[in-house]
Amino acid sequence: MQKIIVVVGPTASGKTALSIALAKHFGGEIVSADSMQIYREMQIGTAKPDEQEREGIPHHLMGHIGVDETYSVAEYTEQAGDVLKILEKRKVVPIICGGTGLYIQHLLESTEFFDIPVDEKIRAHYQKIQKEKGNDSLFNLLLERDSALAAHLHPNDTKRIIRGLEVYESTGKRLSEFQKESKRLSHYEPLYIGLNYKDRDLLYQRINLRVDLMMERGLLQEVSNLLENYRLSDTARAAIGYKELIDALEGKYSIDDAVELIKQKSRNYAKRQLSWFRRNKEIHWFYPDDMDHDCLINNAINLAENFLEDTI
Repeated sequence: MQKIIVVVGPTASGKTALSIALAKHFGGEIVSADSMQIYREMQIGTAKPDEQEREGIPHHLMGHIGVDETYSVAEYTEQAGDVLKILEKRKVVPIICGGTGLYIQHLLESTEFFDIPVDEKIRAHYQKIQKEKGNDSLFNLLLERDSALAAHLHPNDTKRIIRGLEVYESTGKRLSEFQKESKRLSHYEPLYIGLNYKDRDLLYQRINLRVDLMMERGLLQEVSNLLENYRLSDTARAAIGYKELIDALEGKYSIDDAVELIKQKSRNYAKRQLSWFRRNKEIHWFYPDDMDHDCLINNAINLAENFLEDTI
């Protein structure tokens, strides 16, 4: 099995710096697991590390598609799997870094994706129910039809709830059953290293500061240039930081209000990320507010050295 270091955690927790430190120590390369850093033209608002920040460490699957393109978890899983095979042949330590838990889960569980066609009429039916009766009614329908799937979804995750309902209605089979059948024996042995803050307010302060720095670096101009020069895909357009400033540029509210909304949505996103990763009991958590930076890096390196001792 291929041993892989996986650095996870909420936005603004310091994953990039830790992954680069690990890559420098072990001669490794980084495989991004960030669903927004995939876009080539979105730099500032995705907190994509620049060449100086990367310190010469190769980064894979970062900025490899255009903002006008669509991209799926299945495509990420296939492409990341190809990268991991290449690194294995070269005897390079892979370091997966990112906060998109869905990408990481499907990659490391080696999920095979079924091609289940979308029935637009069924989807529209459930979208109407959601609009007229609310998220709770929609979630209760999923509980009745696919309780196993519902157990892993938040009641407000309407996109995946509707997907579960439409799959069940169009095929007569639960999406959770498709997912269970899709898992095959994984080829990977991961070491999960997680970053979080014991003082949640400190994490939120880091998130707020990051947004302010993005604005100082020219996020508003980046968004304006994207609108002027590209036809954004729905996913790219909905990215936190971009959607809010697009709405502001279109006159829905002020730039100042947009910035505050970006901060709020980024904090909420961090909560969702933590909820996702806490389900993984294999994560070794480190807390930057509980030890100094050098101590954290050394402890993470020591943990990884013990993990990799038979392979390096």
